[in-house]
Amino acid sequence: MVYLGQPDFSGADSKMKKTLLKFLEIVLRRIAKSTLKKYKPRIVGITGSVGKSSTKEAVLAVLKTKKSVRANQGNLNNELGLPLTILGDYDYYREDSKNKIGFWIKVVFSGIKGLLKTRSDYPEVLVLEYGANKPGDIEYLLKIAKPDIAIITAISEVPVHVEFYQNPEALAREKSKLVSALSAKGVAVLNRDDEIVMHMKEKTRGRVVTFGFEEGADIRAVNFENQAEGLRPIGLSFKIEHGGSAVPVRMANIFGRSYVYNMLAAAAVGLEFNMNLVEIASALMLYRPLPGRMRLVKGEKDTWILDDTYNAAPASTEEALEALKSLPAKRKVVILGDMAQLGEYSVQSHEAVGKKASGIADIIVTVGNRARFIAEASRKKGFSKDNIYSFDNSDDAKTIVERIVKEGDLILVKGSQVTRMEKIVMEIMAEPDKAKDLLVRQYGRWLGEYYIDM
Repeated sequence: MVYLGQPDFSGADSKMKKTLLKFLEIVLRRIAKSTLKKYKPRIVGITGSVGKSSTKEAVLAVLKTKKSVRANQGNLNNELGLPLTILGDYDYYREDSKNKIGFWIKVVFSGIKGLLKTRSDYPEVLVLEYGANKPGDIEYLLKIAKPDIAIITAISEVPVHVEFYQNPEALAREKSKLVSALSAKGVAVLNRDDEIVMHMKEKTRGRVVTFGFEEGADIRAVNFENQAEGLRPIGLSFKIEHGGSAVPVRMANIFGRSYVYNMLAAAAVGLEFNMNLVEIASALMLYRPLPGRMRLVKGEKDTWILDDTYNAAPASTEEALEALKSLPAKRKVVILGDMAQLGEYSVQSHEAVGKKASGIADIIVTVGNRARFIAEASRKKGFSKDNIYSFDNSDDAKTIVERIVKEGDLILVKGSQVTRMEKIVMEIMAEPDKAKDLLVRQYGRWLGEYYIDM
């Protein structure tokens, strides 16, 4: 789960701050529950180890063509963020009163006002992320809002945040609470290609709808391709199959099967709202992927960058490497940072990525102490040590990387949030003046100001 920074209760000591924060959580929870009871929106809940925010954006793109919809801004998916979304369309990350008590007073009074006087603009549908950073998180969020439609994006064998749980199975049980909370009229939208997710079908009273690439999925992707024109990557294409019909989908400047999963889950939701495949495919053309999620950025020296710097887990990193493998280039440069929060699975996961990268890359750059296992595994696999570069952090790496890249390179940049891999993209992108629009974490404390603690 991504945590909002604690409100700035200026002048209060540590114990008092904790008391005030707990009081704020209670107040927000009660107002949010009352708001849902009054306005009765349909709720689409999303959880999983990867792809929550991107799936949310895809669902939003599909539904807003037919309904009034609100989704959480950014990844406000915790005990403060979820009720914040229920109470209003707040962009917490861009508010002028960041982390100030005044912001939360505004939220509370606005929420109370919405209970006393009926709001005509309250959305018909809420699309909410349910984060799970530690045991009990999803159970807490479900006490605020239970979904009518629950999407499980993916779990994978070694999921992110696993270090906070006894084992991957414990994390999967936590995530499965979302589908367990469904009523008999609810719908569980499950990833057919993820074995752990598919086991969750036994835990729900709701109707199960599956999506994926494998045969047997209710909503299935076929003819998937990462496309290029010459050495210029252009985007992805595939067809959505359902009920004997199929429609093509093409998306520019994004790559990888992960995006297809996001769009298939969104298609499943669209079908539940009585949309047809043609309407859904047209709506997906409005889908605007978030920065740092396998998006194409023009690089200096006539290069192209696959910017996947938002975060990293073993499954998403291997998928990014597969996308790189499928695209043409004079040289392929892989720049990988630490994958955090893997606990006891950290070494083996980094080594597995290193072995895979060794068969795809021409140059391998690692950032962080954990990522050195990527470099070492690549070397043991026979990759030339002369083409491996390792750095402690992204600040050390970025200037050297700028010297390494050459004309015609296709460059994959990926790592967990703690490694700040977007700094490397900033160094080698052709138009750094557009970083605010193209890259992740271009605000607040990430740029040296005090903002929120994510």
